[in-house]
Amino acid sequence: MKLLRYIFFPIVPIYYGVTWLRNKLFDLGVLESTSYDFPVICVGNLSVGGTGKTPMIEYLIRTLKNDYKLATLSRGYKRKSEGFQVGKSGVTADVLGDEPFQFYSKYASEITVAVDADRGAGILKLRELEPKPNVILLDDAFQHRKVKAGFNIMLTTYFNLFTDDYVLPTGDLREPKSGAKRADIIVVTKCPTSLKTEAKTYIVTRISPEPNQKVFFSTIKYAEFVVSKSDKKPLVQLPKFTLITGIANPKPLVDYLLNMGLDFEHLNFKDHHDFTTDELETFKVKSLIITTEKDFMRLNQFAFLEDTLYYLGIEIELDNPLDFNASIQNFITSY
Repeated sequence: MKLLRYIFFPIVPIYYGVTWLRNKLFDLGVLESTSYDFPVICVGNLSVGGTGKTPMIEYLIRTLKNDYKLATLSRGYKRKSEGFQVGKSGVTADVLGDEPFQFYSKYASEITVAVDADRGAGILKLRELEPKPNVILLDDAFQHRKVKAGFNIMLTTYFNLFTDDYVLPTGDLREPKSGAKRADIIVVTKCPTSLKTEAKTYIVTRISPEPNQKVFFSTIKYAEFVVSKSDKKPLVQLPKFTLITGIANPKPLVDYLLNMGLDFEHLNFKDHHDFTTDELETFKVKSLIITTEKDFMRLNQFAFLEDTLYYLGIEIELDNPLDFNASIQNFITSY
């Protein structure tokens, strides 16, 4: 993989130039962005996948759902449906995609969950619904510049800061680092729980935020129980199990389970992996399977896994949640 990145290095200036020019044309108004007279909050990143967008969206849902008519709008990556789709009774991950279906499964009675590759069209259709959402969360739309969110939250991981990365195909950045200037808040995600103030200060220096930007740090908090459709088990009491992951970066989860002294084999698949018939057959003989909540949304449709499939939930914890929440509330109440 690293060799391929070196081989494709000559393409980097071309990719950089194209994405830089596109952003510049939006900045100058040559390419049109649609603004809105109600709060639209975007959660995204500069890099491809694995920065923690889903737990951040869920954090915002928990923070805002009791005070606002809230909706989430995602692309619905790798779903098998087309156009605008909204969460409703009987919907599946095939219709919404993994992450939106996860939102719907947890918060169906409290928020509206929708998907549309065309975010602008999706926003208009959401506003035609009853009840009409008055705050919309855009999931992974930082590069979708035809829509101008009023507030941008950009995520970057502690172990792979955007400041140390390069644009595709040599690096993982979807656009040049200068794109970070569009963010109102930058969150350094997946930090060690032991991260010291001095280290945070050093990272902030490297990020070099604009005067209007705030930088926060978040850590992953794992649940104490693994959960199935009808049961839960204490994580610390698990016998030997099979860990199945289809996410961008399973290393933090694997390290956490190893540090707990748990005994498991790890079957690692690419992000949003479509499990084959042969792979599912191998899962049948496993006595206990632990997976991520996102992967659970796809795997729990198979009846033969009902008694053996569990997921380990996660949440994020921010280093300064009061200031973070106040920034969000101040934005919303400005309308």
